[in-house]
Amino acid sequence: MGNDFVLDARLAADTLPLGELALSRVLLMNDARFPWIILVPRKAGLAELLDLSEGERAVLMEEAMAAGRALRAVAPCDKLNIGALGNIVRQLHLHVVARVEGDPAWPGPVWGSGAAKPYDANWLKSMAGALRRELGL
Repeated sequence: MGNDFVLDARLAADTLPLGELALSRVLLMNDARFPWIILVPRKAGLAELLDLSEGERAVLMEEAMAAGRALRAVAPCDKLNIGALGNIVRQLHLHVVARVEGDPAWPGPVWGSGAAKPYDANWLKSMAGALRRELGL
């Protein structure tokens, strides 16, 4: 990956880095209400999925599937939500969110649903460690 990649400051402020896959930096959203991984392709200037080559899109989708499997292993869920919005943070990033019926935002989207509830330090360390193991990071 090019060394001109810089993670958006808003993503950095709201997440814990878990590691790096072939294309993406893997982040854990610091919101205990929803187990939530964010994948950020490590290429500068990306805003849309269309900005990736066909091969890179295929890699990103495989990384999203790996993130989903990791979340289901660590935080069993009723539904996995995968989305790329980018209306506020323009840097291309993909959300992979484990949802449970009756969670604080159910059945609506997690975006803009109340205030984030940060993980407590021990739970964050445990969750991050389990996700890293599942993802081979």
